[in-house]
Amino acid sequence: MPPMSLIGQVTKVGFMNKTATVTVSRFIFHSKTGKRLERSKKYLTHDESNMLRMNDTVLIRNCPPISARKRFTVDKVLKSPEREREELHARQAAEAAALHGHDASSSSSSQVHA
Repeated sequence: MPPMSLIGQVTKVGFMNKTATVTVSRFIFHSKTGKRLERSKKYLTHDESNMLRMNDTVLIRNCPPISARKRFTVDKVLKSPEREREELHARQAAEAAALHGHDASSSSSSQVHA
């Protein structure tokens, strides 16, 4: 049987070394009302490098038991809001520096010609 892999969101991190809690949500239909209900389950996941942050969307894969309750490892980080925010700020800072550098050179050249 192939390893079970699940996609979930990191809901708790930093309380235990090399461990993160990942919440995996799924939808079911109620048998009588027919409404769609969300069910979720929490998995303790092994994070060897302590790289996970809150609200990261991750792919976890089952593995042999690591501890009494840990049976999953992080396979891949699919989406990280904090890292995306940091990259956006860095990109904006680089664009601002390039823009200010361009403005300074054009204004100094106009002063030289005058």
